Amino acid sequence: MSVPEIEAQAVPDDAFLLDVRELDEWQAGHAPTAVHIPLGELQARVEEVPQDAPVYVVCRVGGRSAHAAAWLNRIGREAINVGGGMQSWNFAGRPMVSESGATPFVA
Repeated sequence: MSVPEIEAQAVPDDAFLLDVRELDEWQAGHAPTAVHIPLGELQARVEEVPQDAPVYVVCRVGGRSAHAAAWLNRIGREAINVGGGMQSWNFAGRPMVSESGATPFVA
């Protein structure tokens, strides 16, 4: 089953962005409006993911988010993988913040 994919620069500004990276990656730099649910916690926390709107899923480079998006689609959610992950997000100049207030980067 193929997973729908979108380039980072094409993700709508008002999208529900789900970041499935680990905590240290998240803390280093993430999109300001993203919701953080590490991939290993996604099945247990799936009720935090909208059922009535597209979910754009991101990780570091796109592998984990593709798995997450595939699973979400299998259970009836509308999930789209962000191709190239946060590396592409950063390269596209999309906004990023860090938990420490330091200059955000993709860990």
